[in-house]
Amino acid sequence: MKKIVLAVLALGFLVSFSQAQMKCGGGKCGSAMSSTSDKPKKMMKMFQSVPKSKATILQKGKSKLFCPKCGMTLPMFYKTNHVATINGKVKQYCSIHCLAEDLQSGSKLTNIKVVDVATLKFIDVKDATYVVGSRKKGTMSRVSKYAFAKKSDAIAFAKVNGGKVTDFKGALKEAKAEFLKDSKMIAKKQAMMSKKGEMMYGKMCKKTDKKFISTAEAKAFIVANKLCKGLNGKQLQAVGLYLKSR
Repeated sequence: MKKIVLAVLALGFLVSFSQAQMKCGGGKCGSAMSSTSDKPKKMMKMFQSVPKSKATILQKGKSKLFCPKCGMTLPMFYKTNHVATINGKVKQYCSIHCLAEDLQSGSKLTNIKVVDVATLKFIDVKDATYVVGSRKKGTMSRVSKYAFAKKSDAIAFAKVNGGKVTDFKGALKEAKAEFLKDSKMIAKKQAMMSKKGEMMYGKMCKKTDKKFISTAEAKAFIVANKLCKGLNGKQLQAVGLYLKSR
């Protein structure tokens, strides 16, 4: 009787294993697939993110999809995007922190605009109402800052997500007050990402001796020249940081 039971169990195991092999296409599923596939890993969707097709990109050039200060991909952080003109050139930032970085360096910014979270359109910052410190994650800052064309939208957002309702001057004042702390936090994270980027570059990318003046330039070069295989947005940022810093 014991032998019969063991035989049935063994047969059941073989059937289950064969079915699994058929479903997986000869053993290509599970952890083996994730380790050998060239497809980029999926990233969790962030509140700031929109599809590339819904993002308005106002700056020009090969690196137009990336923040000129930190290299972040603009559609990924679109709901906190700001735009300004410096010496006749339009620059698009992923955040008010990166805009403040140019101001801190003494650059004169004109025609400053921000994305309205409700409509995803750019509006003049003079007409914007900001919500500072909501529970929604911030971009390049521990304290989030989101803008709205309608004050009623900002108030409704704050009621649901918390935060203080203010104007552009109030949001910028907050960004400047936090600037040094946020910059230290960012530098630490970027250093860690750069080390990971070095490993990814060694395993997943063709080699280049080209030097880059910014992370944005490095990322644009990677994409245009198909330098790396299977990078998601976060991995592309890591490799870009490494190439810029090496």
